Amino acid sequence: MPSILIKNGTIFDPSRVFELRADLLIRDGRIAAVGANLGSADVVIDAAGKYVTPGLIDIHVHFREPGDEEEETVASGAATAVAGGFTTVCCMPNTKPALDNEGQIEFIIRQAQRANLANVLPIGAITKGREGKELAEIGSMLQRGAIAFSDDGVGVADASVMRKALQYCKMFDTVIMQHCEEPTLSGGAMHAGVVSTGLGVPGIPAEAEQLMIARDVLLDRTIGCRYHVQHISTAGSVELVRRAKQDGLPLTAEVAPHHLLLTDERCRTFDTNYKMNPPLRTAADVKACIAGVKDGTIDILATDHAPHLAEEKELEFVYAPFGIISLECALPLYVKALIDPGHITWMQLISMMTAKPADIIKIDKGTLQEGKIADVTIIDPNHKWTIDCAEFQSKSRNCPFTGWEVGCRAVTTIVGGEVKWRLG
Repeated sequence: MPSILIKNGTIFDPSRVFELRADLLIRDGRIAAVGANLGSADVVIDAAGKYVTPGLIDIHVHFREPGDEEEETVASGAATAVAGGFTTVCCMPNTKPALDNEGQIEFIIRQAQRANLANVLPIGAITKGREGKELAEIGSMLQRGAIAFSDDGVGVADASVMRKALQYCKMFDTVIMQHCEEPTLSGGAMHAGVVSTGLGVPGIPAEAEQLMIARDVLLDRTIGCRYHVQHISTAGSVELVRRAKQDGLPLTAEVAPHHLLLTDERCRTFDTNYKMNPPLRTAADVKACIAGVKDGTIDILATDHAPHLAEEKELEFVYAPFGIISLECALPLYVKALIDPGHITWMQLISMMTAKPADIIKIDKGTLQEGKIADVTIIDPNHKWTIDCAEFQSKSRNCPFTGWEVGCRAVTTIVGGEVKWRLG
């Protein structure tokens, strides 16, 4: 494996709150040194004017394999990940069949190894078939490489089943990632509010998300299982998580770029690329999510990358599937939402995309410390470009951000000491 010397960049390492103009040397797939006068290497990358960070991590993506390979595969998803600067991604279990047994977990791991691009880590289903009735084989999936558990796409509706899941996952010190949506209040196509009423489109109220968070917080008070709120979207949800953290519960939460940048007003166009679940909410909810990022209530940033075929998204708004893709443009979107307005710093942003997600799923990544595996992202903070989903590595094109002008980009992605992607 050739050695790599990254010169003249600004090193950001949130695991040590380390920011310094320095060089970084990679040898034998690991971080060999950070500093000055590090000698020569087989490959030299000039990072002048650029940021050198731990490889970006996204713990919430959908790669559709097995079952819907025409929308995305592990290989195409890994390619789109590295093109966005992500070295590690965690794929959700809502495949066909669901990732609810050790064989399915092994399949994802093998497919990721064949692709040999990003690290793709499987998340196992909480319940068999994601039906919410009977716990899946959590212990055996953990042994095979599952790093967390979720029924994403649906929440676990039965309180008794959820309580057992919390107790069982607590024994293994693994994390449950909950899609928080009370099913008796779901079934709509967008946020329930003034806009949905005016459009005559059935809505999903904010209470659908908030009720499940509140229920699970109560269930977990006497159990103490690590619990992660996926794609948080409402002001009430942010406040529930804030209070639970103040009470000392082991809760974490994530927010997606679309819930920081878009509101339900976009649905007036009936463009199905603005249809996702949880749905786009109000400006007040966006403001609350940004406030949650600023005060640490929301721990990390995650895309909820959800590919769909063009013909599916061409259906009427009510009948089209939920979901959008954003892995390749997520970084500049976060910058646009959080750094450009001055809400957080670059160090905070990088922490929310590296060290903090690594801590949630307990993997030895998200750091540039010497001796660690060399997953590295080089970012040009001044690279202006226009998002064009036609150029994405993904098999799908359902992105509402096409045509947006953004101001930064990941330009090099190094995974395990090997350059997997470079701009141009």
